[in-house]
Amino acid sequence: MTAVHDISAIRQFLPCATPQAWIDWALQHPDILLIDHAHCEKKAASTALNLMFRYVDRPELLDTLSQLAREELLHFEQVLQLMRQRGVQYDHLSPSRYAQGMRQGMRTDEPGRLVDVLIVGAFIEARSCERFAALAPFVDDELGRYYRFLLKSESRHFEDYLALARQYAGEDISGSIARFAEIERGLVESEDVEFRFHSGVPAVAC
Repeated sequence: MTAVHDISAIRQFLPCATPQAWIDWALQHPDILLIDHAHCEKKAASTALNLMFRYVDRPELLDTLSQLAREELLHFEQVLQLMRQRGVQYDHLSPSRYAQGMRQGMRTDEPGRLVDVLIVGAFIEARSCERFAALAPFVDDELGRYYRFLLKSESRHFEDYLALARQYAGEDISGSIARFAEIERGLVESEDVEFRFHSGVPAVAC
């Protein structure tokens, strides 16, 4: 599957495109863009590892997410290297409301909880991939090449999470996907006062 096809599938899966206002905001905060990108890669690895610890009886999940975690940590190292080359200091950042907002819609009973965690993971990976594609034409050549390089693995991560969700649900999950899609649309299209990789559009005061 080519990167172009992957992006097409992701755009069909997501409820909306990243607004141009967010892209413009990102270009105004290049250092925060890199710092928060690094945080996102580290958090993605942590999420995969946490699921592996919690669901030790799911062999397909263990196999898939162990590879995913390794790739996310490799991306984390690559972003850190880019930052060092550009003189950008890695530091703490407050998280965006995106991931927490997505998780508020999750069920608490099993296997519903696992299925919802996996669906949310698919949305996070898909949105990351879509934003890399959206940013690539506007950033400098080196960063644009790197974002395009990330598209293949990030789109595979989206597919992996979605495939696991369908496997463990034992039923059609289109309704759950639609429910999280509306939550995701609201988070992407509403206003934020701080720029982050997964933030919404800038508030008027920004």
